[in-house]
Amino acid sequence: MEFIIKSRNIQLDEEIRNYVERKIRRKIIKILDKIIKLEVKFIFEKNPRINLNNQIEVTVFSSGAVIRATDSGTDLFEAVDKVNSKLERQVKKYREKLINKGRKSSNIKELDGLKTDEQQTKSVDSKIREAIVKTKTFTLKPIPPEEAVLQMELLGHDFFVFINSETERTAVVYRRKDKNYGLIEPTL
Repeated sequence: MEFIIKSRNIQLDEEIRNYVERKIRRKIIKILDKIIKLEVKFIFEKNPRINLNNQIEVTVFSSGAVIRATDSGTDLFEAVDKVNSKLERQVKKYREKLINKGRKSSNIKELDGLKTDEQQTKSVDSKIREAIVKTKTFTLKPIPPEEAVLQMELLGHDFFVFINSETERTAVVYRRKDKNYGLIEPTL
């Protein structure tokens, strides 16, 4: 497993590195065993109006999912403790989903021994179809990404689907947590 600690606007000493190793890495490995990479990012906000200026973002890359938790505190140790409890809850929740998924599939096989895989797939598809409660259609016209951002802001949405006039492909602009914008474009 790859373990990476990054920092921005702050120098990290060995004490905080060891603390992160002890609090986050060891606990997460005990809960979830199929971790590919664990990335910890420390950010110090220089704005004096921000009380909780020590931010931490932890990302766990496992074989089935990417789990991310962020939090902040007045010092680095407080931020690590806060994000550790958040991350622990998320990882346990993900692990429970994996366990329940395994149990459900085995119970279905025991109860419905005659059902084929195709029938099971159809029943899952129908459950997903029932969960879709609204369908919306709209026309797409080629516009540049800058105009798509303006349209998104005017509508008050978090994302906007459009055809990029520069590439002639369907694209999505979205608002990021850091108040900037992202652009998603497919490659063929």
